[in-house]
Amino acid sequence: MLDRLRSLPLPLLAGANWRERIIGAAGALLGIGLSALISTRVAGDPGMGLLLAAPIGASAVLVFVVPSSPMGQPWPVIGGNVISALAGIAAAHWLGHGALAAGVAVSSAIIFMSAARCLHPSGGGSALLGVVGGPAVLAHGYAFALVPVGLNAMLLVAVGVAFHRFTGQRYPHRAVPVPARPRLIAEDIDAALDDLGETFDVSREDLQALFERAERHAEARKVTQK
Repeated sequence: MLDRLRSLPLPLLAGANWRERIIGAAGALLGIGLSALISTRVAGDPGMGLLLAAPIGASAVLVFVVPSSPMGQPWPVIGGNVISALAGIAAAHWLGHGALAAGVAVSSAIIFMSAARCLHPSGGGSALLGVVGGPAVLAHGYAFALVPVGLNAMLLVAVGVAFHRFTGQRYPHRAVPVPARPRLIAEDIDAALDDLGETFDVSREDLQALFERAERHAEARKVTQK
């Protein structure tokens, strides 16, 4: 059993290094600390700030560690968390707080986020809060999706924008422009993605720019090897 586990491939994000991970960890420290502090003061309930640590913590990983992720941009972070929290509260209102309500909350949150173009992993946690959050959520009703969930998300994004300006990262992320005459066009990328039949956490524009640069590096290597 252990041998099988050791043989499994360990996922590693492309371009990842320890320096960026440490910078991202520092950003998460600031982002979570400030958003939790301020939202707790506004909500007037210290326990509520702790309650939000799980979903907002997932958002922080994207905002500060992989700021180029389409799911970690400002609208997905804010819209995804708020919409999902509303879906969770609605599920609890109509179905109670059991397993069925939890499943409906997360599944409907995925549909609503997709329709609003703000798919965000943390949304699953925000949706569950509406079902399993207990008295702290019930007391606030649908307003819970705005304060403190929405407030936390907006504060996290604001810290992310300021932090990445200081570190030199582009956030909100903007794709690197491709050459005026690219060898690969958007339709080529779409066709390749359709062939693979998988979803990747990277935009089509970033893929196109990456492939263009990779091709140029490959050509330069061929020249030096002659």
